[in-house]
Amino acid sequence: MYEFVSGPLVWIAFIIFIGGSLYRIFYMLQSSKKEKVVFPHMSLEHSVASLIHWLIPFNNQYMRQRPVFTIVSFAFHICLVFTPIFLLAHVILIDESWNISWWTLSESVTDWMTIIVIAGAVFYLVRRLTDPVVKNVTDTSDFVLLAITVLPFITGFLAYHQWFGTNTMLILHILAGELMLIAIPFTRLSHMLFFVFTRTYFGSEQGHVKNSKDW
Repeated sequence: MYEFVSGPLVWIAFIIFIGGSLYRIFYMLQSSKKEKVVFPHMSLEHSVASLIHWLIPFNNQYMRQRPVFTIVSFAFHICLVFTPIFLLAHVILIDESWNISWWTLSESVTDWMTIIVIAGAVFYLVRRLTDPVVKNVTDTSDFVLLAITVLPFITGFLAYHQWFGTNTMLILHILAGELMLIAIPFTRLSHMLFFVFTRTYFGSEQGHVKNSKDW
């Protein structure tokens, strides 16, 4: 079982992820061209300004009005992206497979980063269950996507600490990671693919067209 999920299934997951992502981006660009108002409104100056402002914590009014959400959101997304990239075990596997390696974070640091992702997921879950505004627009798919996002980290944490059977947790961890990769292009998780485009478009529309700021 381990040989299958860590071999052929990994390739299948990456092929679907890369192919699906390229298709979604290509389709988005083609649709934008048909609109005939998106690209003419794009401004490099306002796009860069918008990206910078929204990538810096508390650098806009929306974030300052929601300090707890801002802190959790930044910590969650930073750890979500960088933990798997700089995790020692992942880099070792890539080095063994393709003879490619890079700098890694210590295991204690990535362990805490994993905990931050899990704690952030709990925060988002509680928020969806208790915040009236968020609860009103929440459906089953939101809980499913949250589970898909956090499961690779939960299973990875359990596997690293050798709880509940290391081999079983390792297989579940790989399966969870593959499921997340496959889900990214075809669910709302695709916002990670379109973040730069949507941010630059809104920044350009506000600054270049409306002569105002989007922060």
